[in-house]
Amino acid sequence: MSRDDLLRVDQEGPVTWLTINRPEKRNALTAAFFSKLAEVMLEVDSDPAVRVVVIRGEGKCFTVGMDMNEASSLALDSSAAGREELRKHVLDLQETINTIERCSKPVIAAVHGYCLGGGIDITTACDLRIASKDAVFSIRETKVAIIADMGTLQRMPAIIGQGWFRDLALTGRDFCAEEALQMGFVTRICETREELIDEARRLAEEISANSPLTVSGTKEVINYTRDHGVNASLQFVAQKNAVLLHSEDLTEAVGAFLEKRRPAFKGR
Repeated sequence: MSRDDLLRVDQEGPVTWLTINRPEKRNALTAAFFSKLAEVMLEVDSDPAVRVVVIRGEGKCFTVGMDMNEASSLALDSSAAGREELRKHVLDLQETINTIERCSKPVIAAVHGYCLGGGIDITTACDLRIASKDAVFSIRETKVAIIADMGTLQRMPAIIGQGWFRDLALTGRDFCAEEALQMGFVTRICETREELIDEARRLAEEISANSPLTVSGTKEVINYTRDHGVNASLQFVAQKNAVLLHSEDLTEAVGAFLEKRRPAFKGR
């Protein structure tokens, strides 16, 4: 299977659907998949027609994480050169996950079945996570003698807090959709996979109906606040709004309010 087949890209109006597409291997993640994901995320980030991205999995689950056969082969060379090559490979994978977080468009993870290891890395970089009732999550790395190294240890504490996070990261245990909802890792649960996709579509369409300038600006300010703190972010958002308050989208929002109609934002 080529790398392009490993990640299916579908467009529904302003919403781009990215489907992890290796169902015969329970969507195990390969280097070729990450290469394609990085390319696609950069494309959707620069495409003004795209307002929201949804990541989902084909088949029985979201993903069981990294392809262990491929990953283990990278660790076989214990020479200095081999270890340096492994370090660079990990940095490349990290950068791919970063493209999800840095994307100016909101990214929604729609999770069903297993979401393990590298799947958690992907979902923690997303803006929103929703799940079907059968979803099972795990920061599985401690159970296979690896330190999670693609962003989960850095991002997940800000989502669910240190207490829950340390419990999950140190034990490597499974946690279900209900527990994920309780700790705030996911924001809503659907009964079936079909309902999950419908809910992801509804949520994406609701977001895409808003001003894309304001949505991307809000995402940027949220991430900036997490990384730099309240005071620095207050200065940052003042600068952002000094620019955005002169947008055509704001004029449209005011006009739509006065005319009692839905606004039609154009992102400028």
